[in-house]
Amino acid sequence: MNLNKPLAAELDSIFSDDQDGRQQLDAVQQKYGYDSKEVKALWQSINEKDSVDLVKIKAILDKYGWLGADIVGHKGNQTLFLVIQHADIKVQEQYLPMMREAVKNNKAQPSSLALLEDRVALREGRKQIYGSQIHGGPNGTNWISPIEDPDNVDKRRAEVGLGPLADYVANWGIKWDVAQYKKDLPEIEKKDKW
Repeated sequence: MNLNKPLAAELDSIFSDDQDGRQQLDAVQQKYGYDSKEVKALWQSINEKDSVDLVKIKAILDKYGWLGADIVGHKGNQTLFLVIQHADIKVQEQYLPMMREAVKNNKAQPSSLALLEDRVALREGRKQIYGSQIHGGPNGTNWISPIEDPDNVDKRRAEVGLGPLADYVANWGIKWDVAQYKKDLPEIEKKDKW
């Protein structure tokens, strides 16, 4: 392994920036409420860190390309994905082809690419493929954003190393029932704005 230790350390620091605030969100929302000034302040802090981190990540990607775990470690490799996943649609569209190539060359995880593909599809007004994107409303209700061909979503998830959708969405208190989802899909499409 030819680890670039300084770059791996920088990416580890960016990982903490990216995740620390997001890991506090649930607790802050439960304590103060979804639309509270505390939640808004936390999101402001997250967004500020995201913009600084994005400048750093774009510089790394533009200089080196998508670096695999062999160069920056697993956390460093995951950080590249997370910062792009949390960026705006123009940035996601810019680096999506690079990440696709990285997956082909075993320098990025297919499961991470699936999440980015889903987010880009929804932001472009299409349905997601892998069911990875969950949306929530102010009253604490969560739903799975529109999925293309929901009958075969678990097959597609398995192909990229993701577990069954029912297990994944249980984290948000959602029960996966494909027949009910297909019935609810027209209503979901009306309220699911990206």
